[in-house]
Amino acid sequence: MNLVWAALVVVLVTALTVTAMLLVRRRAPAGSYFSASDRASGVFGVLATGFSVLLGFIIFLSFTSYDQSRAGAESEATIVAQQVETAQFLPDRTASELTGELICYARSVAGVEWEALNKGTLGNAINPWGAELFMTISTVEPQTATEQSAYDRWMDQTAEREQARIDRVHGAEGIIPLPLWLVLSVISVVIFGFLLFFADRSERAVTQAVLMGSVTIVITLLLFLLVFFDHPHGAGVGRLQPTAMERTISLIDTELDVAGLTVSPPCDDRGNRR
Repeated sequence: MNLVWAALVVVLVTALTVTAMLLVRRRAPAGSYFSASDRASGVFGVLATGFSVLLGFIIFLSFTSYDQSRAGAESEATIVAQQVETAQFLPDRTASELTGELICYARSVAGVEWEALNKGTLGNAINPWGAELFMTISTVEPQTATEQSAYDRWMDQTAEREQARIDRVHGAEGIIPLPLWLVLSVISVVIFGFLLFFADRSERAVTQAVLMGSVTIVITLLLFLLVFFDHPHGAGVGRLQPTAMERTISLIDTELDVAGLTVSPPCDDRGNRR
């Protein structure tokens, strides 16, 4: 959800709750429905504190997941660039194949795979070029000390790349379970209902509107923030984008030009097999 839609929803929800408060205020007794406002305020403080603590804790965990996805994307892109360099120390034919497949892997991540992340349709699918890389490297039989060292390093980098990919995609399906969303929704409704009992016809309408509107805006914005962190990929301000992998693709092209190497990747610009 982009900022415009988020702002519209916040305005709409706030308008509905403020309208409800003003309608209840018309029939409310002077001094609100509570005979002891101090005790009612204490109860509301307990509700608000419990909700804010729970929501703050969840947002912290969601931000941790968001940051893990961001760090995984950057780490994966860095490792792909490093593997291109490692591949050049393997036998010539294998080096060319691995380089082309790594380019396709990077294009696939920045292309079709990221699009699937945005739509939430990636699921447990693997990157097909990861499988191609495995099949290619499995045919290599190192002959020299340099090739053996490069082979060992390649296997280590592959494990690191796969772990980075897991970190990148783990939050695509959302990390907050449905029961927790239900609890947050119920608590929000309870707070809204409790505030209606503070309706007081002796108070100015503006004061009553500010009372309800301010609480509604804060809760709605916090819930939107939680939705944002729960689904870190996609279009919109702050969403994760394949910037790191796109930068790696440009870096690989530059390195190949400087080294005078010509590689024909077996894929198109989006990582689809030709």
